[in-house]
Amino acid sequence: MTKMTYLGHGSLRFEASGGQVIYLDPYGGDDYGPAADLVLVTHQHHDHNAVEKVTLKPDARIITEADALKDGRHGSFDLGWVQVDAVLAHNRNHDPRCCVGYVIHLDGLKIYCAGDTSSTNDMTRMKDIDYALLPIDGIYNMGPEEATACAELIGARYAIPIHTDPSGYLDEKIARFTPSNRLLVRPGETIEL
Repeated sequence: MTKMTYLGHGSLRFEASGGQVIYLDPYGGDDYGPAADLVLVTHQHHDHNAVEKVTLKPDARIITEADALKDGRHGSFDLGWVQVDAVLAHNRNHDPRCCVGYVIHLDGLKIYCAGDTSSTNDMTRMKDIDYALLPIDGIYNMGPEEATACAELIGARYAIPIHTDPSGYLDEKIARFTPSNRLLVRPGETIEL
C-alpha cells in the first residue's frame, strides 16, 4: 500500500508499496527519517528546496525544475518503479521558466503535486488524477476559492489543500477550500493512498 505523509507547508513524503521513498519540496516538518530514493523540487525558493534535510540512498535521484524544464519543454522521468511528468506551474510570484509541478505515477496511482502556482492550462488536460495537492495560501499562490475551482476542473478523486499559510501551518483558509472531493490531511499525518 502506498503511503503519503504531509510534512507541512508544501512538503510531502510518499512511500511506495515496494519500499521506495520520494520527498517533494523538502522544507516543512522534521520527519525526514526514511532515506530517499527520489527527491523532487518544484522550484528554488528556500521553502521548497531544503534537500539537506533528506538522507539520500546511495543511488538516489534528485530532480529539480532545472532538470524537468528544458528549452521551455516539461520533461518526463521513468525510473522503473515510478514515472514523473513535469507540468506547468506559475503565478505572479513564480516564473513559469523556473517552476514546475509534477504528476507522479506510483503504484497505479496518479498524484498531481501542483507546486507553487495558480490555475494553469495544464489543469484542463489532466485526466484520471487520483490525488491533487493544491496550494491555497492566497498570498504566494492561489487562494482557497481559486483552488476550489481548480480542484473541480481537475476532477481528481481527492483534492488535498497544502501550503495553506506562509508560516507552514494549516489555518482557517482551509474552511474556504470547498470542493466536493476535499480531503484534509494535517501536518505530520500519514494516510494510505
